[in-house]
Amino acid sequence: MAKDSTLIAQPEFRDAKRDLDEVVRQCGLVVLGKQQRLRLALSCMVAGGHLLIEDIPGVGKTTMAHALACAFGLKYQRIQFTSDLLPADILGAAIFDKKNSEFVFQAGPIFNQLILADEVNRTTPKTQSALLEAMEEQQVTVEGNTHPLPDPFFVIATQNPSHQTGTFPLPESQLDRFLMRLSLGYPDREAERQLLTGEDRRQMLDTLPAVMPPARLLELQRSVIDVHIAEPLLDYVQKLLAFSRADNRFVHGLSPRAGLGLVKAARAWALVDGRSFVIPEDVQSVLTAVVGHRLSLKNDANATSEAVANLLIENVDIL
Repeated sequence: MAKDSTLIAQPEFRDAKRDLDEVVRQCGLVVLGKQQRLRLALSCMVAGGHLLIEDIPGVGKTTMAHALACAFGLKYQRIQFTSDLLPADILGAAIFDKKNSEFVFQAGPIFNQLILADEVNRTTPKTQSALLEAMEEQQVTVEGNTHPLPDPFFVIATQNPSHQTGTFPLPESQLDRFLMRLSLGYPDREAERQLLTGEDRRQMLDTLPAVMPPARLLELQRSVIDVHIAEPLLDYVQKLLAFSRADNRFVHGLSPRAGLGLVKAARAWALVDGRSFVIPEDVQSVLTAVVGHRLSLKNDANATSEAVANLLIENVDIL
């Protein structure tokens, strides 16, 4: 216990918690009653991952993305995905310059630090795939030329439930590029009353100051690797992966990339909590968000992410 107390007392981790708590506090002014979801979204960004938010229209998906961009002072761009959107509309294109008789690359909206891919499943798979290289390599290739994207770079995508009209389900390869998937759900009674009687949340976004510069966010991202995860916890992660692959209730098991994402997300969650080490609860806290879009049940395709994660938690012992 003395060792744990020493680790908690390390100034850099106390400072990280203080700074990140301020981000959660500010975002909580416009995204009401969603503290746990905000902390998960924040952990995803600190881990350097991309976030998918799936829910019905009107529950605050876009507002959350914009609030996070404001809090970190990130260059923000919303891209509305529609059925007629083309890859060039996202990435940019080489335009012929008559004056100089050469092609000049005109950068698309992807060249911002935080991209909101709004209703990403309303566009065709061809356009959806335009995000793959950007999300995986932090660069895009147009006309054979590679262009680096800003650092930091995040994609927060929103999608409507797949049963709604006019949606194109994201393929597994695309889903796997998102570190986490969240669902916001309806606000509780108290939060909804504040929404009904308070200031318009979209207008509030215009006045929110940045509470953390992008450089500090990059610093925190580099700190994630310094968060210690003990061998028994790595054993626990491996047992979770092995169970998902061996149990015939799942369509297919978790990939090594999913395991890497789970470890990184758990480290980020610990950092957000101000600790320099991972505990079992950290792994379980991020498990639903990390594995819910990667696992599906053979006999219940509509099972919730919580149900899938609980199946793992209930059947795999920590030690």
